[in-house]
Formats: sequence, C-alpha cells, structure tokens
Amino acid sequence: MDFIRKKICLSVFLFFHVWFSTALNVSTIPFSDGFSHLFGEGNILHATDDKSLQLHLNQRTGSGFKSSDLYNHGFFSAKIKLPSDYTAGIVVAFYTTNGDLFTQTHDELDFEFLGNIRGKAWRFQTNMYGNGSTSRGREERYYLWFDPSKEFHRYSILWTNKNIIFYIDDVPIREIVRNDAMGGDYPSKPMGLYATIWDASDWATSGGKYKTNYKYAPFIAEFTDLVLNGCAMDPLEQVVNNPSCDEKDDELQKADVSRITPRQRMAMKRFRSKYMYYSYCYDSLRYSVPPPECEIDPIEQQHFKETGRLKFNKHHHRHPKRTKSQVLDARNYGNQDEE
Repeated sequence: MDFIRKKICLSVFLFFHVWFSTALNVSTIPFSDGFSHLFGEGNILHATDDKSLQLHLNQRTGSGFKSSDLYNHGFFSAKIKLPSDYTAGIVVAFYTTNGDLFTQTHDELDFEFLGNIRGKAWRFQTNMYGNGSTSRGREERYYLWFDPSKEFHRYSILWTNKNIIFYIDDVPIREIVRNDAMGGDYPSKPMGLYATIWDASDWATSGGKYKTNYKYAPFIAEFTDLVLNGCAMDPLEQVVNNPSCDEKDDELQKADVSRITPRQRMAMKRFRSKYMYYSYCYDSLRYSVPPPECEIDPIEQQHFKETGRLKFNKHHHRHPKRTKSQVLDARNYGNQDEE
C-alpha cells in the first residue's frame, strides 16, 4: 500500500512539474536577483545556493522580504513550507501590494496562512483589495487537504488585466474575473511581491483566543523556487499605464496558467465545496447585495449562514470507508474544526 501511495505521489509531482514548466515560460530566480530584505534581517537565513531562505519569528521580531521591483501585472509564485507544532497566533503571508507607495489607495492580493494550537490544522485565507477598498474586504477562508508543515507546496498568484487566479500547486482555488461594475476595486496599479511571518495574536487564531507561545520559538517558514514574471515598473514613474507592458500582458493572458482547463475547474469546484468555510459572497449581513464579481451558486449558497460561514462542519459528515493509512493521516493532521 505504501509503495502504491508513493507511486501516486510521484505521478502527481511529475504532472505538476510538467504543467508548471509549460503553463508559462518562466524560471525560478536567485533571491539576490529579484528580492531584498523587508524587516527582521537577523531573522532571515539564506541557503548557500541563494535559491532558498528561511523567515524566523521569535520574541524579538518577525521577518520578511520583498521584490526589488513593482510589476504591472504578473505571475508570482514560491514553494513554501510552514512552521510545525504549536503555531497559534502566527501569520505567514505571501502577497502582492503597493501599500508603501499608495498609502491611501493601495492594491493587494494575498495568501495569509493562519496558525493553530497543537493538533489543529493550519487554515488560510485569500483576499483582494483595489484602490484602498479595505472597507470592502473580499476574503475567503479555507482548510488545506494536506499538512503544509511536512513538505513544500507551490503557492501562486496570477494577476492580469482581465482576471486573478490563486493556485495551490496546479489546483486553482479561486478566480476573480474583472467586470466593469467593479470599477476601482479591481487592482490596477503596479505591485511588488512580499512574504512575511509575524505575530498576530490579537486575531489570527479563534479571533485572538489563542496567543503565540514563544516557548515553541523560533517559528520558521521556508521559501524556495521563487518566481517573478511580469512587467517591471519604476516605482517612481508617474504614468502607471506603460505601453511597453502590453506585450507582457498579452503573454500572460495567452499562457495556460491564465486559462482554467475543464479538469482544473472541476478540481477547483471540489476544493471550494469541501474546504471553503467562509465566503464574503454569502455574507449577507456584511453585504446585503453581493459585490459585483460574486457568482452566486444557489446550491452552494444553501450550505452557508447569513454570516458567510458554513451552517455545519462538513468534516463531521460520515465518510466512506477508508484505509487504515488514510485514517492515520487524517488523525495525524488534526481535527479541521476552527475553535
């Protein structure tokens, strides 16, 4: 049984490697070729090959890095392995933003991984802000189908003039299609890529119920195989709509990674049905009228409360008969419930 499982895992790895290599004509880059430290320099450890690094969080400080350039659209990606054991109160973020340049009208796209107490699974959320629309957050929250602290997985953000796609490995987990009604809420100004680890004890785990416990420090997030593919912009340039970026935009929009295949769309639907536990689109208390990019699925909507949260925990449903190894894997990763 273990041999069969290993063969399946290898097949999935090989498929993803081929898909990623052909979906977009990109290659990974050394850290020094495209990035610089953001904060906590003493808590950033680099591999000798300059292709991997660790971000540490201890009682003194967290840490982070950012791209050296801003990009007018692009494909941004990294393989990430999250801290293990007790991680309550911790946030590891992988995101694009221009908040340093446009303090009142910033754009942002993010993965935020939310730590948990021992025995409980990591959770994460994605979000989008455009033109400083922080009062109109568009977050979704999910569980993962694997333990992100055991091995590296690739997390990617595609941002074009027409759509935004969040990927985990080759699975698209969320797509935002631009429409005219969104107006300035769709990110439109150049953004840089950022990665950070920090203490968010006031909200990250069960609304702040569980705090970061530095008895388990240092907390280490590992990054490797970094990808920056977009039209680099001068952050001081006043004209953000640079005609020279049109060619790069066309390349991005024609790439396979910009188009979700039928197989991938089915995988996305399965992921969202099984692992998404909050969606702003179904939060009628927050938005009496769903934001214009929301595509309401009447069947899916029945599973959510007016708060946007699930009416029940799908992970408590009766499961079909599973093998002993599957049961052990599920137990080892912990109960998916949010406290």
